[in-house]
Amino acid sequence: MDELNSVTVDVVSDVVCPWCFIGQKRLDKAIAAAGDVAVHIRWRPFQLDPTIPPEGKDRREYMLAKFGSEQRIREIHARIEPLGEAEGINFAFDAIKVAPNTLDAHRVIRWAGAAGEAVQNRLVRRLFQLNFEEGANLGDHAVLIEAAREAGMDASVVETLLPTDADVEAVRTEIATASRMGISGVPCFLLEGKYAVMGAQDADTLADAIRQVAAAKAKGELEKVG
Repeated sequence: MDELNSVTVDVVSDVVCPWCFIGQKRLDKAIAAAGDVAVHIRWRPFQLDPTIPPEGKDRREYMLAKFGSEQRIREIHARIEPLGEAEGINFAFDAIKVAPNTLDAHRVIRWAGAAGEAVQNRLVRRLFQLNFEEGANLGDHAVLIEAAREAGMDASVVETLLPTDADVEAVRTEIATASRMGISGVPCFLLEGKYAVMGAQDADTLADAIRQVAAAKAKGELEKVG
């Protein structure tokens, strides 16, 4: 396919962000609706809370400290659950026992990108499922290694690298770069590195943005988008 009729979308997200899971599903629909535009996805790291220790925190206690009451937490979940259901997501918030630090998950996602776009996409989707639908602890190396295996990565390499500091600083630098770009919330969809769509927008909005950027790119007018 003519690469002029293509768009690269950098998705800045965190795998423990429910809106990012919804955004991933809507992006899939947008790509399907974008016609003959070839969309290349790259997943970029963001941490909702980098202060969580490596071993994680009890999620119930963490949420209570953050939102103040069980009632408020239930209200938040009740708002998100039907939106997820509309996208085919079965949010199982009560099954999540640990609020993890996601730095290691982002390292594995980075390594998946080196294995190819399809591998990275499979891994990110699996991590969302594990956290939100199965209540798995994404800070657990065994969980990350198995997810990597399922995505088609060499699990033995992941198992070897995870206990080291490999790419820790690279991931932190990427997160800092997103912050400097003004990205303070996720998901953020960055099209061709120039045009940002913030939040879990509906599929039609994303599809329109993809088509608009693809058309501008084909005409050499990308600077005029937005």
